[in-house]
Amino acid sequence: MAATYDAELRRAGADATSRAARFRLLLRRYPLGAAGAFILAVFVLAAVFADAITWLDPLRTNAPEKLMAPGASHWFGSDVMGRDIYSRIVHGARISLAVSLGATIIGSLLGVAIGLASGYLGGNFDLFVQRIMDILQALPLLVLALVTSAALGPSLPNTIFAIAIPMIPASARVIRANTLSLREAAYIEAAQIQGMSEWRIALRHILPNTVAPLIVLATAQLGSAILTEASLSFLGLGVPEPAPSWGRMLSESAAEYMRTAPWLVIFPGAAISLMVFGTNLLGDALRDILDPRQRG
Repeated sequence: MAATYDAELRRAGADATSRAARFRLLLRRYPLGAAGAFILAVFVLAAVFADAITWLDPLRTNAPEKLMAPGASHWFGSDVMGRDIYSRIVHGARISLAVSLGATIIGSLLGVAIGLASGYLGGNFDLFVQRIMDILQALPLLVLALVTSAALGPSLPNTIFAIAIPMIPASARVIRANTLSLREAAYIEAAQIQGMSEWRIALRHILPNTVAPLIVLATAQLGSAILTEASLSFLGLGVPEPAPSWGRMLSESAAEYMRTAPWLVIFPGAAISLMVFGTNLLGDALRDILDPRQRG
């Protein structure tokens, strides 16, 4: 009994060592991807623990302290209403992550459903769906998001929905392309011969094999969603005041205070750039890891 327990301990230790070795190998092979994951992790932790790592209310105004330069009392300075820029950027990470993750998840789920049904059923249904996708994809993401957001009005749920709609065609086309190649596979024919229903084949045998390219695409769309949310907020069509949105922080200060108070532009712009940069680095690494054709 003791020998069996010792063997299990050695096996568990070997598995842990193997996992650690694989993790170190991934860090060596994809250092930029690790850097991107680290940047995103910092923003996620900042969003989760925003109340613990900030000491000033991001919505509290203080007229005597308006336009203060970065210093001990305000690490990133204060804006024209005396609000602390550091607190607003940290709490703004919650909005950016909520909008980007929500839009990416909704757009990906709808795209998966449409692409799977279109690719597997084919025929006139596929032709009709693809023409709709062509119409949606003909418009740039930002333009379609602007039109949708203007029609729905500025609010957090409407912003998520407005960004999710333009993401549907890309996800649908990726899933459809993989479905078209997989539905002719031998194991799909075997499942059909066994009498398995069409939807069960699609969900059980085809959908799991499309996850890898979908993960890569969703990571790339995450960066686009962050940038689109900032653009909508900059134009006044995103998350409304007084929510600390990075894009709205730029719209309030970019033109008038760029020369006299550059910290109003530098820090929100750096936050947007870093988060988008991190998602792009992580997306490139995931593409190399999950796509065998990209491996060296």
